Amino acid sequence: MKISLIATLKDEMTNVQEWWKSLEKQTRWPDEVVIVDGGSSDGTFEYLQKVNKFVDVKLHRYEGSNIAAGRNRAISLSTGEVIAVTDGGCVLSPDWLEKLVAPLEEDSTLQLVGGIYQPLAENWFERLSACVNLPTIDEIKVDRFLPSSRSIAFRRELWEVLGGYPEWLDYGEDMYFNHQWKRRGINYVVVKDALVWWRMRPNLPSLFRQYFRYSWGDGVSGMYPHRHLARFFTYGWLSIGILLWRNRLWFWGSTLPCALLYAGRRWRRIPHLFENRPEREMLAAVLAVPFCLFFVDIAKMAGYLGGLVRRLRG
Repeated sequence: MKISLIATLKDEMTNVQEWWKSLEKQTRWPDEVVIVDGGSSDGTFEYLQKVNKFVDVKLHRYEGSNIAAGRNRAISLSTGEVIAVTDGGCVLSPDWLEKLVAPLEEDSTLQLVGGIYQPLAENWFERLSACVNLPTIDEIKVDRFLPSSRSIAFRRELWEVLGGYPEWLDYGEDMYFNHQWKRRGINYVVVKDALVWWRMRPNLPSLFRQYFRYSWGDGVSGMYPHRHLARFFTYGWLSIGILLWRNRLWFWGSTLPCALLYAGRRWRRIPHLFENRPEREMLAAVLAVPFCLFFVDIAKMAGYLGGLVRRLRG
C-alpha cells in the first residue's frame, strides 16, 4: 500500500526543523512526502529545499492559498492510495505513521483512521493553555472523538467522493471535512497510539486569535450551533444575574456549582501537565484557569458572531 504524507506550511521556520527531524525518525517512512508552502517569507521554503530527502519529496509553492486549498493541492500532486495528513507546526511520535496506517492495511473496508494530538508545552502559559483547551488522552472517547488533520489518514477515494477540503472555509476546514465523512457513515477508527504533539500558543493575543478564528469558521460553516448557543446562554444568564440578583443567595447557590463543574475538568489536568514543576506554578495555574477559560470563551463568542454575520451575508 503506497502511503503519501502531505502537509501545508507557511512561515513555520521556528518549528519546521523539529517537525522534519521527527518525520525522519519514523519507524515507517511514507513512500512520498508532498509539501505545499502557502507563501512563506521567513525561510521555511528555502530550508525545505535543502533538507535531507530520505524519501521522494515534492515541494510546491502555492502563494496565497489557505490551509484547505494547500491540502487539496498537495493531495492532487500525490500518488499514494492512502493519504496521511499532518501539520508543520507539530512533532510526530516515532511510530506515528506506522500506528496510523496499520488499520487501513489490515482492513480493506476501513476508509479513515484518526490519530490523537497532545500539547507541546514548554512554559507556564503554554501548560495553562493546554489545561483549558485540550483533553488528555484518558479523557478522549474514541467513539465520539473527531480527529484533527494534524493526525489523520484516509483512502484517496474518500477524499475524491467528498470533493476535498472546503476551500471556501479559511478556518475549521478539517472539522468540516470530518462532518462530511461522518454524515456518510463510513467505516473508521481512532487510534490513541498514533500521537502527534501540537505546539501551544505562547501568549494571550495569539491564543485569542486562534480561538476567534476557529469559532469564526464555525459561524461561517454552521458547525456546532448548540455549543455556541449554550455558551451565549450561560454568559447571558451570568450577566443578568449579576445585574439583578447579585445579592440573592439562590442565584449564587445555583450558579457557583455549575461554574465549578465547568472548570473542574480543566483543574484535573493540572497535575498531569505540571508534573515535576514547582508547586508555585501549579498553584498559579489553579488560580488562572477560570480567567483563561473566560478569555477563551470571549474569543469564541466574538469569533462565532463574526462568522455568523459573514454566513448571513452569504
